[in-house]
Amino acid sequence: MEQAIADPSGILGFDPFDPAFHAAPYARYREIAARGPLARTAAGLWVTASYDLCGRVLRDPGFGHRPEGGAVWRTAPVRRRSFLTLDPPDHTRLRRLVGKAFTARLVERLRPRIAALVDELLGGLRGEVDLIAGLAYPLPVILISELLGVPPEDRDRFKGWSDILARGLDPDFLLPPAELAARDAAREEFAAYFRGLAARRRAEPRDDLLSALVAVPPGDDALTEEELLATCVLLLVAGHETTVNLIGNGTLALLRHPDQLAWLRAHPEAMPAAVEELLRYDPPVQLTLRTALADTELAGHEIAKGQLVLLLIGAANRDPAVFADPDRLDLARYLDGGASGPAARHLAFGLGIHFCLGAPLARLEGELALRGLLDRDPALLPGAPAYRANLVLRGLAALPVALR
Repeated sequence: MEQAIADPSGILGFDPFDPAFHAAPYARYREIAARGPLARTAAGLWVTASYDLCGRVLRDPGFGHRPEGGAVWRTAPVRRRSFLTLDPPDHTRLRRLVGKAFTARLVERLRPRIAALVDELLGGLRGEVDLIAGLAYPLPVILISELLGVPPEDRDRFKGWSDILARGLDPDFLLPPAELAARDAAREEFAAYFRGLAARRRAEPRDDLLSALVAVPPGDDALTEEELLATCVLLLVAGHETTVNLIGNGTLALLRHPDQLAWLRAHPEAMPAAVEELLRYDPPVQLTLRTALADTELAGHEIAKGQLVLLLIGAANRDPAVFADPDRLDLARYLDGGASGPAARHLAFGLGIHFCLGAPLARLEGELALRGLLDRDPALLPGAPAYRANLVLRGLAALPVALR
């Protein structure tokens, strides 16, 4: 594969192209943490593996997503930005509009539909199968498509676009020119699709989120067309890519730890707590970026306005200063009344104003998908599962198992 730059480790502080890093990044994160709570790479990027610092930056309104450029991370500003990369007040306005559809109470109403989809998808799998293609991918895609109002016949069109955009979340310097061009083209094709679908929903509203968004009357809360398109693309991509990885990474962790799998079979009521531990242990989102919006101080270092701080979420979730025996999968860690007291909140969904909007839906999908899988008694097939080349989103390209 053609590389965009010769030495990405000079920017990140580690080599994201190393196959060993994709297979097991946490040992590398531990080496980064050994440099101190906040380190600076040769290219000037601040990097932290500290749970405390990651949490502080995520909560601090002094860190955000301006300026639009992004210095070493992005070579050009994104023209159509979603609220994922916006700061208040625009972020507040857009998130408030969309957030009404993702409250825990409303998501819980989807439980019967999700359970039925899990049964339907697993019912079509026999013998040796790829769980990513057979369950982890289609389940969240169907769910978010139904919520948005995407017709069933259009779902298959999203696979290629979404794969490209998920890869496009990685910094520009990791992507060769062909992938950068593909990312830009996918954004435009995705937006063109939703532009047409939004026009249909204005003419013929239905009981779905897109119809609700286009029906907002003109005024301070109304979305511009560019905001509407960016929001739809974000919801579809973010609404399934991270859940695919939750189901895939979580299943692999369970199958690699038969003692924990046996414990979960004996304690099926602990599935929600088990999902929290799986999110901590191998989170779908490994890192995020913030920009200092003004000169500030962090861990004894002066951070100038506009400088970037790379937050290694995957490392923070295994910070030994916060989590006991952090590299051990412990499905009882988040049970109420645990012997070691309540576990610290993991950062898999972020913190602060950008806390994952779809967290209740992802948790429920993960819980029901894993519960259904346990009933099918999956077993890993020989060989090391292949990971996708993505840096920001950590997930498997395929997960071959035998269903018994």
